[in-house]
Amino acid sequence: MKKQYLVIMLTLICQQIFSQINVTGKIVDHEQNPVLGGTISYYNNNEKGGAVSNEEGMFNLALSQTGTYTIKISFVGYASNTKTYDFLENKSYDLGAIVLQENVQQLQSVEVVGRVKRDYNSDYSFSATKVAISNKELPQAISSVTKELISDRQAFQLADAVKVVSGVTPSSVYNQYNIRGISQNEEGQLINGLRTRQYYFLQPLTANIERVEVIKGPASATFASVDPGGSINMVTKKPLTEDRKEVSLSVGSFSTIRGTLDFTGPLNESKTLLYRVNGAYQEARSYRDLIGNKSVLISPSFSYIPNNKTAINAELIFNNMNGNLDRGQPIFGAVDGETNLNSTPIGTNLGATNDFFKSKEVIITGSISHKFSPGITFNTSYMKQTWTEDLQEHRTTNAFAVDITGAPVTSLAAMRFIQRKQFWNIDNINSYFNFDFKTGALGHKLLVGYDLHYWEKQKGGGQNSARGYLLNDGSVIRNFDPDNASNYQTITYGDLTLPKPNVNHFDLANPSYTIRNIQDYTINSRIAVPSALTTSNAVYIQDQVKWNRFMLLLGVRHEWFKDITNYEAPNESSFTNERLIPRIGLTYSISKSINIYGTYLEGFQPQSNTVTLMPSTGQFFWADESPARFKPLISDLKEIGMKTDFFNKRITMNMAVYEINQKNILMSANDPSQPDLLIQRGADRSRGFECDIAGYVLPNWQVNASYSFIDAKIVNDADLALIGARKENTPKQSANLWTRYNFDSASKLRDLGVGLGVQHQGNKIPWFTRAFEVPAFTVFDAAFYYTPTNSNLQLAVNVNNVFNTTYWLGAQSYQRLFPGAPRNATLTLNYKF
Repeated sequence: MKKQYLVIMLTLICQQIFSQINVTGKIVDHEQNPVLGGTISYYNNNEKGGAVSNEEGMFNLALSQTGTYTIKISFVGYASNTKTYDFLENKSYDLGAIVLQENVQQLQSVEVVGRVKRDYNSDYSFSATKVAISNKELPQAISSVTKELISDRQAFQLADAVKVVSGVTPSSVYNQYNIRGISQNEEGQLINGLRTRQYYFLQPLTANIERVEVIKGPASATFASVDPGGSINMVTKKPLTEDRKEVSLSVGSFSTIRGTLDFTGPLNESKTLLYRVNGAYQEARSYRDLIGNKSVLISPSFSYIPNNKTAINAELIFNNMNGNLDRGQPIFGAVDGETNLNSTPIGTNLGATNDFFKSKEVIITGSISHKFSPGITFNTSYMKQTWTEDLQEHRTTNAFAVDITGAPVTSLAAMRFIQRKQFWNIDNINSYFNFDFKTGALGHKLLVGYDLHYWEKQKGGGQNSARGYLLNDGSVIRNFDPDNASNYQTITYGDLTLPKPNVNHFDLANPSYTIRNIQDYTINSRIAVPSALTTSNAVYIQDQVKWNRFMLLLGVRHEWFKDITNYEAPNESSFTNERLIPRIGLTYSISKSINIYGTYLEGFQPQSNTVTLMPSTGQFFWADESPARFKPLISDLKEIGMKTDFFNKRITMNMAVYEINQKNILMSANDPSQPDLLIQRGADRSRGFECDIAGYVLPNWQVNASYSFIDAKIVNDADLALIGARKENTPKQSANLWTRYNFDSASKLRDLGVGLGVQHQGNKIPWFTRAFEVPAFTVFDAAFYYTPTNSNLQLAVNVNNVFNTTYWLGAQSYQRLFPGAPRNATLTLNYKF
């Protein structure tokens, strides 16, 4: 009898343990096609899990206990479906066909509420035309890097984010890029479609960035004076209507410590008032000697949406970066065509221990959108930016020391000492009306607007410099004259006698990093940075016309530019420029998945905005005479392309063929007797092909890839020998790949994910010399992710340059090469709640 009771009890226990509730169903789209790879997640108070639909759209859930469950079904490009079900008996349930509707997003006219999606694709832009438009309809190439891709790659700085974009390559370790064969100037990037004046020596942090848009080609019709190759627009994170909180901590190579936070959600029950707070701190050394940085970013934003007619957004960005300028790796004893770039360690730096560079900016932005009627909307934005620079550095004069006969001593770099302070004030106003209406079969989105950009270099800025050689009477002269060698103080170096420098030479063969006593120098150059004001006013009109499968984009902008040197000071002078800037683009929808387009754009840049990046023209930046007296740099773009998607919009692909021409390029005349003399070079031409692919190969496998071919040449120059020569800083071919794969939920490795990255860049010609090439390189990156089931935690290990390849991002001369980082790793703990 006891045995019978025991058998009965065991049977009941086993039945309770092994009984399961089987839930089946089928996911289909609005056309009743099965959805492969749809994500099914379920949860109640005690249990949660998930599954993925198969090729027939079928799924199966095995629940361990009865109860009420919430089931959410989602797929990329479709609105998610969330319902609550009661499973009160241990039996099988069939939910039938669950239809996912295509997510046709009702775009905001200005971006005041954040992006909800969490993938590598961003399929719209607010900035490219100042009208909310899907990227597929835009008759112009645009590439986006989303915050998810930034996070997976641990791209904590802007350069690490944009390197995945076709046609974009770094020119140096500065915040400086070559886009489609044309180097950017120092104006800075765009933030939310408004022009900034961020100086380019230190990299911006990405912790507050929702996505980085690279808008290819001259976009002067939209943004005024911007670069012919393309514009980098950083779109900041906006508040969300749902609560999300995320923190991360990172440690890594080169004494790197990082921390970020991102909190967002509603501040009231009606969700009319939203907030978002982003913060970041980084402290790191470098693979480069004496280089390090400490950066603090604080960025709160608020959105107020009282009704469906009005939306208001306010945002603050505080960015404080303290570090060192990295002037690059020097090579000594260089012989054209023979020099090995590995002849000095890539860490070699000519600076001093007590050098510093401090950069602080504050940006406040406010925007208002108001809909007067279904067809009339008014948008206005205002940005205030202040920027200060405080610099102390030792740097080479880009020459070797000389002995008493004037012969170069190639193991000693001639040095100079610099102190600099600058104060900038920037204002932007961007206001426009949108009119949506029809004329017969034609649909119109008409935009009429006004822009103002105001950039003031305020009084009080200046630069002190010490360089040259000491005379017997204690005075300093800039250049050594061997014919009057007896007038100079001397030093010895081995068996050689040298004129005594004002700033000690740097011994490349035996580097010594001591704290320099700047009181030992004689400051022989004191430059007051003249106060200056540049203003850009523009009125513009643009119309997007839709008819059947065609969309025509027409625009024209009239811009008035004024440059005032010695603003509100004696000897004030000014120069003006103005230009009518057209744009035209046509998109044709071949099918629901394929669009083709063609476009023509023009660019306009008065020279005061472009002078500082040109070789050897930096001093002229602070001259009393404005460079705006030169003809403005003008450019044009001709482009045709195709934009398509595959596999129910899981993967997007964009391809483009283009030609960019620019002329009136301002360059140094390279006249030693007149170092500030400028000439206008003539013209450049860049032709190319590019392709970008992003999306899901499988539901748990994302990919982002790009390829670019660029043929960039000098077509006119004062130096006839350069005509037809290859453009500086431009690789002919470049390619990038990043992919992440998460193991299937049914796998024993379901908590793990892996990432793989490849970056290839062809060889380059340096900026200041054509005597050597920066070699091509290919580097590999990898990542490993651990995300415990039913957890909001992720542990990630990112390894960059896995095979420890020695490579260079770019170069200016033998004295300034910019090596890439050797193998390095970062460990990141991320928690969402």
